[in-house]
Amino acid sequence: MDEPTFDAVAREAIYEVIAARRDIRHFLPDQRVEPATLARILTAAHQAPSVGLMQPWRFIRICNPATRAQLAEAVETERLRTAEALSERQTEFLRLKIEGIRECAELLALIMAPDDGTVLGRRTMPREMAIASCACAAQNLWLAARAENLGLGWVSFFDPDYVTQLLGCPPGAFPLGIFCLGPVREFPAKPLLEMVDWRHGEALEALLYTDAYGHGARGEEVALAQDHKRAY
Repeated sequence: MDEPTFDAVAREAIYEVIAARRDIRHFLPDQRVEPATLARILTAAHQAPSVGLMQPWRFIRICNPATRAQLAEAVETERLRTAEALSERQTEFLRLKIEGIRECAELLALIMAPDDGTVLGRRTMPREMAIASCACAAQNLWLAARAENLGLGWVSFFDPDYVTQLLGCPPGAFPLGIFCLGPVREFPAKPLLEMVDWRHGEALEALLYTDAYGHGARGEEVALAQDHKRAY
């Protein structure tokens, strides 16, 4: 089978999806995701690259309303603890909506599976490469959801030990995220944290170095970064 060749229209569509991806916290309630759509999104996640082809990701679809409620309560507990840790920004943080667990159409948990002993590509960084591989699957999930015009939010406010126990994960497994998926009223023009002036992202040219960490990029590279500057 010949390798696919992408024309300019297809390339632009990919870049548009990447630029339009957002971390979504507001969902339309009482909606559903069609089974075929969910299957496409999860298939895209599973097509992610992984170090040593270890495929360390496991997805758990949360269908039990009681389990969903328990996860929402666990996230709320961590939200309040995070607020305490933020001291002077506590009030500002508490005004933020950080998740849509109760109202999203689909709820998924991303679990990093117990180490299967893969050595290829990860001998010196076994855990880090497993996490990085799971992150690739998460990004595919996010981009596929956006391509389907569905919102997706990554929730990390939880005690991993509690979630591990709640979801019956085996020893050595580790939850990396709870993902809220579903129809939304709109996609924000900018990341939420920028919209509320919590934090602003750096431009690519400020993070692109030459030959060593911290070395400024050459003019040609800076121009390239500016030419391809897009929203994130």
